[in-house]
Amino acid sequence: MFQLPFPVRDSNATNGNKDLGDLPEWDLSDLYTAPDAPELATDLDWLETECASFAADYEGRLAGLDAAELLTCVQRNEAINTRAGRIMSYAGLRYYQQTTDADRAKFLSDLQEKITNFTTPLVFFTLELNRVEDDRLAAHFSANADLARYKPVFDRIRAMKPYQLSDELEKFLHDLGVVGDAWEKLFDETIAGLEFNVDGDELGIEGTLNLLTDPDRAKREAAARELARVFDENVKTFARVHNTQTKEKEVIDRWRDMPSAQTGRHLSNDVEPEVVEALRNAVTAAYPKLSHRYYELKRKWLGLDRMQVWDRNAPLPLEEPRTIAWDDAREMVMTAYEGFDPRMAEIATPFFDRGWIDAGVKPGKAPGAFAHPTVTEVHPYVMLNYLGKPRDVMTLAHELGHGVHQVLAADQGEMLSHTPLTLAETASVFGEMLTFRRMLDNATSQSQRKVLLAGKVEDMINTVIRQIAFYDFECKLHDARRGGELTPEDIGALWMSVQGESLGPAFDFMDGYENFWCYIPHFIHSPFYVYAYAFGDGLVNALYAVYEENPDGFQDKYFDMLRAGGSKHHKELLAPFGLDASDPKFWDKGLGMISGLIDELEAME
Repeated sequence: MFQLPFPVRDSNATNGNKDLGDLPEWDLSDLYTAPDAPELATDLDWLETECASFAADYEGRLAGLDAAELLTCVQRNEAINTRAGRIMSYAGLRYYQQTTDADRAKFLSDLQEKITNFTTPLVFFTLELNRVEDDRLAAHFSANADLARYKPVFDRIRAMKPYQLSDELEKFLHDLGVVGDAWEKLFDETIAGLEFNVDGDELGIEGTLNLLTDPDRAKREAAARELARVFDENVKTFARVHNTQTKEKEVIDRWRDMPSAQTGRHLSNDVEPEVVEALRNAVTAAYPKLSHRYYELKRKWLGLDRMQVWDRNAPLPLEEPRTIAWDDAREMVMTAYEGFDPRMAEIATPFFDRGWIDAGVKPGKAPGAFAHPTVTEVHPYVMLNYLGKPRDVMTLAHELGHGVHQVLAADQGEMLSHTPLTLAETASVFGEMLTFRRMLDNATSQSQRKVLLAGKVEDMINTVIRQIAFYDFECKLHDARRGGELTPEDIGALWMSVQGESLGPAFDFMDGYENFWCYIPHFIHSPFYVYAYAFGDGLVNALYAVYEENPDGFQDKYFDMLRAGGSKHHKELLAPFGLDASDPKFWDKGLGMISGLIDELEAME
């Protein structure tokens, strides 16, 4: 089904595409040529028929299949997933280009309902698979190497076995999924439709968030206060969406007897709770030597007695405002990719040349950035809101890294290509690191180097510190919701409880900042997604340290890791590099890289 990864950055674009060159737009015809394309109608008909046929052929029989029959069953299921994924990718990507268009929203909703109805009879597949005895399944794997390839998928499915409900309840929850999707769409459409007025300029949320990076402090303050005003006007709607989504999750988790609200995410990420807890503890313990220390430096650079929230992403006084045209951004990123390995640039080139990127800011377009893999028989698509800031170049490097990863993993097939979120950020953050290091090497002055270092530290703080603070907020939100309905003030208090702790004593917080949880899409679309960013950044920092220490043969091992997709556990993937994420000291290695960059900035004082 269609699900998007969402961006880590909370400000990365402006309104208008002036002086940026020819920004690419998506060509979705590799999926379908039009909403009324005959191929789409044919695929829908095939999907309806094949789902019914699959259920008729296999329901109640899975435990009795031999290895060859089970392989055929799995391959038919994979073909169904591929066709459904292709349809929903087309509808979803088309919708995200213009979320305020009623026809596109209806098209997406209608297809989601159809496919939910078609696939409801297939719910038995995972339920019956979990009833097959371990010994019998092991014998099947021994007897059939092609079936054994799918063992990682079986393992992830069977990890849900303790939390499985009756067949009837599972089908009911499958059908009910479209209701949760409706709340997500309400959130998306509300966010996309918000209007802001800053000093007489009518802006959407992207343009207004972008002003938080403006060199003019008065402009930043005006934007922050306008964000607070509009969020306050809409906070009841956002509170209703958050209350409903967290309550729905609480009910489902309670029926499944899950030990915590985070359990489902940990299972889908194929990561142990203690590993996530070690990450969380390492990051929160590092707040003083990372974010607190950096923002104290920034306070001095800005010449302020106290920082306000609108100063968090302010450019440095010595930073010269510049707009980077699209072709220049492409050259920067592709040179960095080429310098690491020509194969990386070769894989990335079609994204620019074949309509696989939608870059410009347009009315109604979804905010932020993402890379969506679609299905393995097609190719990924990247969405940006590009307006020429240095951070937008890093966003391009980030999302293009996802795209490269998704292309390499596609050979695993539909069921094995999807990487758990914790590892899905590896190539994206690594792409950013390559681009940053290339730009740093090309710096022509101490001030340029300082600006680049500070920008990278801020990105890392946004990726690690801020996302773990988001994770703590979500943990508190879901825990509090179990005690009853939460008012906007309740949610705001939870939000503020993590902000001061993570940002540090340099900050004051304006009235209205307590509602800035409203616009973060992760909380609605993918509860507890956010720790994956911190996981990915820590992982890449450790990987990059290995690369710098011993570059010989690193590229081949790196490409092998990306090609593995979701076919291996993080322990297997990191072992060739001598790394182990289950070791608490692993996270200190990654956090040490951030601390080292801050050391370098302090030494420049």
